Amino acid sequence: MEKWPIGVFASVDAGLGVKLEVARELGVPTIQLHAPARQTRTQENADQFLEKLAEYNIRLTAVFGGFKGESYADIPTVSRTVGLVPPETRAARTQEMKEIADFARVLGCDIVALHLGFVPHDTGDPLYGEVLEVTRDVCDHCQANKQNLHLETGQESADGLLQFIGDVDRGNLFINFDPANMILYGTGEPIEALRKVGKYVRSIHCKDGKWAANPGKEWGQEVPLGEGDVGMENYLRALDEIGYAGPLTIEREIPQEPDRQKAEIGHAIRLLNELKQKIG
Repeated sequence: MEKWPIGVFASVDAGLGVKLEVARELGVPTIQLHAPARQTRTQENADQFLEKLAEYNIRLTAVFGGFKGESYADIPTVSRTVGLVPPETRAARTQEMKEIADFARVLGCDIVALHLGFVPHDTGDPLYGEVLEVTRDVCDHCQANKQNLHLETGQESADGLLQFIGDVDRGNLFINFDPANMILYGTGEPIEALRKVGKYVRSIHCKDGKWAANPGKEWGQEVPLGEGDVGMENYLRALDEIGYAGPLTIEREIPQEPDRQKAEIGHAIRLLNELKQKIG
């Protein structure tokens, strides 16, 4: 397989990704998929989706779980609503995450991913122990499916993420590294963080952002690839250093503006192809 095939974050009927037809128009060879809504996770729909992938010559590289009620409006709202951390929604979401993993297996995909949510920084906090247990539970379910679970970066510092993965102690737990999220959440300089967690990085996003005036308290700003503070050339060089050769999956979250989204992803593809040629 070629080094660094370009990818986009895609969606069937839910989430922030582009439609599969747009991925084909953009000419990308890989996608990550936002898991479709529960009622459409059927064998018939899976078969139709796989037929389209074959027809478009696109490879599915990861299936991302997401849940009703999640909001990324601001940092406190993310903390309250996102992932498997919030106790009041945890049981139902854990069950759904297992169903998403099973659907990914039907699609022949061995990588399942999600935003876990804000893991408490204090390892002595009872909530930290609860989040460890639920992550082990989902990892074990994925292991039975011969799948790996990838946690998307953002809410934790590199050191916090390393601590958590070590404490979960499962051989199929890895990282989907998103450099912009480190900036948006104010959790650390992304290139430095990537080098720290590199041994666990098995999938990535190409996304860009600008630091907030008060990082960690206010949201940073997501911007088109190459226009933010990540530094895309340095990012790819750091990926090269850690030995990552997998897909460069572009995520651009403006689904309410599909024409702009498509144009900006097209620009991102051109930028990444230029950098690939430069870095080799």
